[in-house]
Amino acid sequence: MDFIYLFYILLFLVAFLYASVGHGGASGYLALMAIFSIAPDVMKPTALLLNLFVSLTSFIQFYRGGYFRMKLFLPFALASVPFAFIGGLITIDASIYKQILGWLLLLPVIRFLFFNKIEVEEQKQYSLLLAILIGAVIGFLSGLIGIGGGIILSPVLLLLRWANMKQTAAISALFIFVNSLSGLAGQLTKGIHFTTDMYLYVVIAFIGGLAGAYYGSMKVKQSALKYLLATVLLIAAVKLLVT
Repeated sequence: MDFIYLFYILLFLVAFLYASVGHGGASGYLALMAIFSIAPDVMKPTALLLNLFVSLTSFIQFYRGGYFRMKLFLPFALASVPFAFIGGLITIDASIYKQILGWLLLLPVIRFLFFNKIEVEEQKQYSLLLAILIGAVIGFLSGLIGIGGGIILSPVLLLLRWANMKQTAAISALFIFVNSLSGLAGQLTKGIHFTTDMYLYVVIAFIGGLAGAYYGSMKVKQSALKYLLATVLLIAAVKLLVT
């Protein structure tokens, strides 16, 4: 099989699985692009653009299910958006970028392997100041690396017991959308580069995200596929960290 077709298949699977848990998939797209040796200056804007389509699709599905909590979303978003823009303005050395991305890719591996069955029976009241601080840190990393930040936010919400699984998915999806938009705006001020296949990437990711968001908002088990995705992410992380 030609490698480009393998890339398209994996792109669809990444969008499907991330959208099923309310994520845009940027860390997955970055992992794929790292494996297929796409240049870092193309990776960041490409991942953020794909994030916009997939995360918005995911949010709409979870919002329709009645899982979105605006009061919990706002402090995270209001702090993260300006910092995502600042992060998007910064260009770092390619070798440093790969090291940071490699370590960050371990987060979704942990997310898919250990945080997909957490049941929050009794939710706790969130801390406004802590939410603002967390949002600012995640926002900056989002713009700097080219992710939406949901892969960091969702385990935090679950561990702090501020939201259950479905609420976390809904909040993370919109959080990813606004961060990706802000980070991309920051990068636009310096000029960005896309691959010539970008339109096809968007179509494949959108279809995968639409299907994943639909099934994720329902009660559907996807354990085997999540293990597969975790393996792909781990391979990409190792490649980035050791080369």
